[in-house]
Amino acid sequence: MPIVTHTDWDAFLAQHPNAHLLQTTEWGKHANASGWKSVQVVEGNIGAQILFRPLSLGQTRAYIPKGPVGDNWHALIPVIDQICRQYNAIFLKIEPDSWRDDESIPQGFILGKQATQPLRTIEIDISGEEDLILARMKQKTRYNIRLATRKGVIIREDTDINTFMDLMKITSVRDEFTTYPDEYYASVYRHFQERGGKLLTAEVEHHPVASLMVFARGSRAWYLYGASSNEHRNLMPTYLLQWEAIRWARTQGCKTYDLWGVPDEDEATLDANFMSRSDGLWGVYRFKRGFGGEVKRGVGPWIRVYKPLWYRLYQQWAMRG
Repeated sequence: MPIVTHTDWDAFLAQHPNAHLLQTTEWGKHANASGWKSVQVVEGNIGAQILFRPLSLGQTRAYIPKGPVGDNWHALIPVIDQICRQYNAIFLKIEPDSWRDDESIPQGFILGKQATQPLRTIEIDISGEEDLILARMKQKTRYNIRLATRKGVIIREDTDINTFMDLMKITSVRDEFTTYPDEYYASVYRHFQERGGKLLTAEVEHHPVASLMVFARGSRAWYLYGASSNEHRNLMPTYLLQWEAIRWARTQGCKTYDLWGVPDEDEATLDANFMSRSDGLWGVYRFKRGFGGEVKRGVGPWIRVYKPLWYRLYQQWAMRG
């Protein structure tokens, strides 16, 4: 059985420096702290981090976020099947790390109805000179970045995750969305603070008004979580904060910056409706589009059912929840 240790998985990922953040050992350890069990498998030059979530009566559900890793990873499916059966998985969900429009569903899989990670995102090209990156942004976004600078907004590296969590609670009430429990954010920060993660906070007169977590690996960076207070929003601290996160990602050698999640609509629909809608991810699309990136859509989710009866029962339970 090609299950490997965390050390071996890190060695494998060193050969794939642009593998997705969600396939790292750190994310697996965070998943373990959040009620999953992470298992890493390697076969030659392909591998996968599989997450298993316990269900009733000794059953599990299996999930591969933004993987497997390596070219021609479809050859790994028989190994993945074997391990999923070993862990009593009812089904497997794969959300590949791919933007390819022509990627077909592997044999034996079906297209899932609901993705776990955002299907559509905005990816910014952060290569080249800073002036070139700024030039690709919307004029209003550039203005807001400079306004925040002129008005004395200060961005600093932070080590106090409690500040972030306090701001997240304010944001969730204001924008009417559900957040993760505090321990979830604390776990992410704990596992990534020394390996590819950074917590940045915007301050006005030494008072925190916005905060975000940014992650870097290889040539890729991701902005996953952000929060802001209700104070000093007229000073546009979130714009300067995002710009400084981009600048930090560039110091790590990153060439792309993933803004992580916009409504799953084509770009024409997004641009036609963002002024009138604020529900769900629409509320952040107007902000994110200003940074001048490219709207991209991932493939999947793909579902492989191992136990059809159990899967139907699971679907009924999930619909009730």
